[in-house]
Amino acid sequence: MSALSLNSSAPNGFDRFGLDPALGRGIRDAGFEAPRSIQAEIIPAALEGRDVLGLAQTGTGKTAAFALPLLDQLLERGRPGPRALILAPTRELAQQIDAEIRMLARFTRIRTVTIYGGASMRAQIAALRRHPEIAVGCPGRILDLIDQGVLHLANIESLVLDEADHMFDMGFLPDLRRILAALPARRQNLLFSATMPAAIRQLADAILHDPHVVELASRAPVATIDHALYAVAEDRKRDLLEHILAGEGCASAIVFTRTKHRARRLAEQLDKRGHRTIALQGNMSQAQRDRAMSGFRARRYDVLVATDIAARGLDVIGVSHVINFDVPNTPEAYTHRIGRTGRSENSGIARTFVTRDDQAWLRDTERMIGAPIRRCVADGIASEAFDAGGERPAPRGRRGGARPGSAFRRRGNSRSPRATGGRGKRS
Repeated sequence: MSALSLNSSAPNGFDRFGLDPALGRGIRDAGFEAPRSIQAEIIPAALEGRDVLGLAQTGTGKTAAFALPLLDQLLERGRPGPRALILAPTRELAQQIDAEIRMLARFTRIRTVTIYGGASMRAQIAALRRHPEIAVGCPGRILDLIDQGVLHLANIESLVLDEADHMFDMGFLPDLRRILAALPARRQNLLFSATMPAAIRQLADAILHDPHVVELASRAPVATIDHALYAVAEDRKRDLLEHILAGEGCASAIVFTRTKHRARRLAEQLDKRGHRTIALQGNMSQAQRDRAMSGFRARRYDVLVATDIAARGLDVIGVSHVINFDVPNTPEAYTHRIGRTGRSENSGIARTFVTRDDQAWLRDTERMIGAPIRRCVADGIASEAFDAGGERPAPRGRRGGARPGSAFRRRGNSRSPRATGGRGKRS
């Protein structure tokens, strides 16, 4: 934390918004000195009470962008809580949002509650009976408590839908519609999504009234991420992974696998080879997942092996590497996965292991991001299917660089590429 953030009387870039002094103290205590682009775009409009549509990837600072105006409005006395409802697709993201709100509101009397499955319903009910101003949760448990008559939404003044596209991917759209039907008609709505599929566009059109639109999302990875691929045979992936983990500068890594079983087994194998490793996958209890994440954040583990349950929303400071041991199910998931590094304008490294069977995914992904993905070679490990030796600079467009989808030469009757465009099983 800088000297500026420690001095509560020093000028701060957030002062321009005219936020309550108690929030100003929280901002300084959190070490925030200048608003990021999305915060500068959203905070003034949200303070005016306007609906907001934010098209932004994770890691852009959107939590503070919606939390600060929400907190400022809640400081005015009103009806008993909850007065604001924030919906997130995963427990981990709900916890992260709650933690940031608590940090910003620490010099106020505003209270929050997190509501999600896998945790004690009794404790959540007890917290709701204290009428917290803000409820942060996942749609399934939110609906459970509404149906039980424990969670009352009649006093909700503001609704935030975070990562709406991910909620759609996970099948939460019917739950969202039921929750929306239980809310007061007059309220402020803020919807955030990295992509805008047709179903989310329809949802936005239905609930947002003359929204202030902020579009920072891009299908291309952010400039702070050095991303590249290795063409590698399936049976050499673990050797290549250990080569990268042992390399200079690999301080903290998230390794993504396609299945829960593979995440668990790979974590066990890496742990036996001396890497401080923990798995994060859908078969774990909430307590196990919490311990895994807290251990990774506290650097008790250097490597987190995860399924896509961790691909969105999690904000872990200082992840130096993201490694796609298996390619994602969709091209869009590529940007979300590798966005776990290079966050908050820090630099990061992302590497993806691509086999012959992944040619269709690679072609579609390069088409989506609008550029070829740079190719790398590790001596003695890379597959002979790779189309050029050594590591080369990232090509600019198609001139002088690899053509999208050209990472593999056709050799004889190779296996047909696997179609990877559909969604896989939820992890």
